Amino acid sequence: MTVGIVGAGQLGRMLALAGYPLGLDFLCLDPARDAPAGQVAPLLTAAFTDRAQLRKLARRCEVVTFDWENVSAESLHVVTRAHGARICPPVAALCAAQDRVAEKRLFEQLAIPTTRWQAVSTRAQLARAIARIGLPGVLKTRRLGYDGKGQAVLRSMEDAARAWEQLGSAALIYEELVPFDCEVSIIGARSVGGETAVYPLCGNVHAGGILRVTRAPYGPPQWQRRAAGYLRRVLEHFHYTGILAIEFFVLGGRLIANEMAPRVHNSGHWTIEGAATSQFENHLRAILGLPLGSTRPLGHSGMVNLIGSIPDRAGLLKLGGVHLHDYGKKPRPGRKVGHCTLVEPSAARRDARTLRILKDLAADVGFP
Repeated sequence: MTVGIVGAGQLGRMLALAGYPLGLDFLCLDPARDAPAGQVAPLLTAAFTDRAQLRKLARRCEVVTFDWENVSAESLHVVTRAHGARICPPVAALCAAQDRVAEKRLFEQLAIPTTRWQAVSTRAQLARAIARIGLPGVLKTRRLGYDGKGQAVLRSMEDAARAWEQLGSAALIYEELVPFDCEVSIIGARSVGGETAVYPLCGNVHAGGILRVTRAPYGPPQWQRRAAGYLRRVLEHFHYTGILAIEFFVLGGRLIANEMAPRVHNSGHWTIEGAATSQFENHLRAILGLPLGSTRPLGHSGMVNLIGSIPDRAGLLKLGGVHLHDYGKKPRPGRKVGHCTLVEPSAARRDARTLRILKDLAADVGFP
């Protein structure tokens, strides 16, 4: 059985690596000849909008998935029209995640708490949004923003003027800036037959808009129950198939939804070594109609993203129990080029060792 992946980044690479032990084959589509997944799976090199190559992907694959949420929804419709190939997760969920306004409306429809927000398309609308929501706030592009791109924090009307000059050519959304205590994410899978499985809550730390550290399990049981309940509402709403992640701010014990990702997620990389079944394997099980694997944690996991370049391998690998994942990317400032994980018997030991790795990497990142 062949699984098609639209997008061949590190997530596609890890999907393929998780699928080979299950006897699966893979075919990826990506415009980059040096895409990470292309190093471990056959690659069609073409734009995501190349209809001929999309049809070829559909002909050769039983099911098609994607490894990032900025893939053209129209391109995926081409796949479904060609030979009736199944798309998982559903394109409707992808469309909601691609537009921050649609995403906020979805959260509100499902009674999932989210930030105060207002759509903005003119300078006058921005001024009215600031007057209603207040400062500080965050001005974001409605589409195509990730890892801190396409957004600006506004603390004054002068900031608003500068941000408008920078972002005002795109459709925007203005949101309140939440003075959160911490950030968390919940990840779960829903299969073709409606079976669901949810992973332990992840505690996340971002710097410069990029995820730097994840720890799991994280937080009190009531946070887990609440987040899992919100996740299941979205899964059921879309009759979802595959892995879904929702990120939250936590303020005074209250979970406030920030955004969702209809794909395997960076904050779930710890599951490769730290859970009975990784998020990547469960995504494949879900979209192929196979029984979902256990999401039971094998201990207390820490994950550190490697940004810009891979550090000294020997220095990392001499640390007992540290697992290195190199994505095969060329070094570049601000680029996720790999990650490392560890699993410990206690949260205290996990946190101490994770902080030690961050110190060794000279990463100015702490966590609550």
